[in-house]
Order: sequence, then structure tokens, then C-alpha cells
Amino acid sequence: MITKEQIETLANDFLRETDLYVFEVNVKSGNIITVTIDGDTVVTIGNCIALSRAIEKSFDRDVEDFGLRVTSFGADSPLKFIRQYKKNIGRELDIKMNDDTKEKGKLIEVNEDSIIIERIFNKKKSDLIETNRILKFDEIKEARIILSFK
Repeated sequence: MITKEQIETLANDFLRETDLYVFEVNVKSGNIITVTIDGDTVVTIGNCIALSRAIEKSFDRDVEDFGLRVTSFGADSPLKFIRQYKKNIGRELDIKMNDDTKEKGKLIEVNEDSIIIERIFNKKKSDLIETNRILKFDEIKEARIILSFK
């Protein structure tokens, strides 16, 4: 059986000189492999095809049969790496904390161990109050980008 570690090594080696990186690798029984990549800039379908071909040529299908799917990070997926937070400065985030409380705000800064979001409250209908909140990464259970179609 092909291992997750084998796929991660191949993908990381292929992406090493680019701004792309492996977000996640899943290998299910029957050698059904899914590789999800992201980048500091846009991930194209061409990037996914090139990585898929690089991984495919590393295995002999006569020895090991497998299914391979290479995809890009989805906008509805939770953020996982600091570089993903940095890429999304200026965007609205929906954040679930470890204590199951929720935060929502505009990401304005990313540090090594925390982020700063700008929260907007409605005290009265005519008054808006802006506050910044520092959230430590180890307190964040999950953060997702709020998609806006304005």
C-alpha cells in the first residue's frame, strides 16, 4: 500500500522551489489518494495537473494500482497554517475557539503565535464600535474565511 508519508515526500519535493505547499494528504484503503495544495498566490489547475503527473510517474501501476486526485485548497476549508492566515489579511473570518465560543472579524495582523481581528459591534443602530482582539493560535479551534460576493 502507498503511504501518506510517501505522497507527502514526493509532493513536497516537487513543490520545493515554488510558493505552493501541501495542505493535506489522505490515503484511503484501495490506494485512493487525495492531495490538497495551497499557495501564497493562486493555485491553478495547471499546478494540480503537474503535481499529479509527478506523483503518478513515481509509481509503477503494474506493481501498485491507485487512484489519485490533486486539488487546491477550498475557500470553505478551515485555515491550518500561518501562511494561510497571512495570505488572507483583510478578509473576514469566522472563528470557533477551543471553549466553543465564536468570534467574527476582519483579519488585520498575523504574528508567530497569534492573530489580531477587528470586530465591529452595533451598540445602537446609529453607533458602530470597532475593537481589536488578539487571538492566540493555541486558543483557536477552527478559522474559516467568510465568503463575500459584494
